[in-house]
Amino acid sequence: MEYKTIAKNGMDEQIIKKSRFICHLARVETEEDARDFIMQIKKEHYKANHNCSAFIIGEKSEIKRTSDDGEPSGTAGVPMLGVLENLELTNVVAVVTRYFGGTKLGAGGLIRAYASSVSQAVQAIGRIEIKEQQGIRLRLTYAQYQVFSTYLKNHSLNEVDPQFTTDVETEIFVNKEETHDILDDLTEFFQGKASIETSKRQEIEVPLI
Repeated sequence: MEYKTIAKNGMDEQIIKKSRFICHLARVETEEDARDFIMQIKKEHYKANHNCSAFIIGEKSEIKRTSDDGEPSGTAGVPMLGVLENLELTNVVAVVTRYFGGTKLGAGGLIRAYASSVSQAVQAIGRIEIKEQQGIRLRLTYAQYQVFSTYLKNHSLNEVDPQFTTDVETEIFVNKEETHDILDDLTEFFQGKASIETSKRQEIEVPLI
């Protein structure tokens, strides 16, 4: 499972023509999680004029929902969703709370305000890519293990939890798409004389610039 999402939960605020726009972002995995978060923000900001929302759920962004929460139709939730889509984010919910400052923004102004609230919040919080890695387990002699560090350095890899008994058992994790090439490479490196097999998979978070 590989996808892009926000680095962490967080919020950002801006003032546009005396109205306060507060954007809360959260990582979620189900539609229920997203709706619970929206309700939480609505309770916290029950005095606000609007709590508009948008969320995307699923590795392939299968579930998308928006709410204008009283703003003119299409001026809040849809532009908020558009920002999340343009940034290719999923498993994320955005809630923009508006405290009206007395100056009407018009449809175009609202669209820009809600979109920029989400965009600015994502920029402040940061984005990551969730990548799946494949584990590779090795059983090596001590002589083989001594040269294994050279292989790790040359391939910018790190070992995990080596166990030293009669032999050395250790594990590395590689990007899923590189698994076949690394297995072939390790077999050649040890001239077919090491025990090498795939193990469990793990997910890692890679920061996006």
